Amino acid sequence: MRILLADDSTLLREALRALLERLGHEVVATASDATELDIAHAALLTPPDLVVTDVRMPPDGTDDGLRAALRIRERMPSQPVLVLSQYVAERYARDLLVLPEAAVGYLLKERVNRISDFDRALAAVAGGGTVIDPEVTRRLLRSDLAGPLDALTAREREVLELMAEGASNSEIASALFLSDAAVRKHVGNIFSGLGLGPQDENRRVRAILVFLQSRGSGVV
Repeated sequence: MRILLADDSTLLREALRALLERLGHEVVATASDATELDIAHAALLTPPDLVVTDVRMPPDGTDDGLRAALRIRERMPSQPVLVLSQYVAERYARDLLVLPEAAVGYLLKERVNRISDFDRALAAVAGGGTVIDPEVTRRLLRSDLAGPLDALTAREREVLELMAEGASNSEIASALFLSDAAVRKHVGNIFSGLGLGPQDENRRVRAILVFLQSRGSGVV
């Protein structure tokens, strides 16, 4: 796939470029700060299949890369974006992960060391999916669930938290000492409580994003 890559560290940017090319992808442009990322994306005659950007970059050295990714999505809502970071920028992470068109990802940089997982994440986001690092999910789930999730029982919230961490139904059953049938019932109740019907695609991800959106609206 064609990738636009942004990172302010020359060493890491070139290492990522080499890795992406080794995985068979084409890096069509690079940027070393958020301004360059905006300009590079706008200058491409054909939009890239994926934008991969760091969170913390110049000019401010804070969350500029993530904010640039959000600006790109404002201009082009279908543009897949994968954010890499050494930390969780909670406010803007929520803004990114609740974008309506999906095709977004937020991974901690340590995940890049797991090359096969990283490549799968690239493909998933470019294909329109949502990829959330387990540590990002844990950080955003630490405060009490509220708002749209008030309809869920305490047990259902426990099940949802494990779902958000990537656990399968059988893993949830083991962790909470429940039967598989009980877990299926809880998962169904979560979907019903959040208004997610059988016609809704990828209800597990949507359930997580409902929570993230409630956090982003200021409800805690």
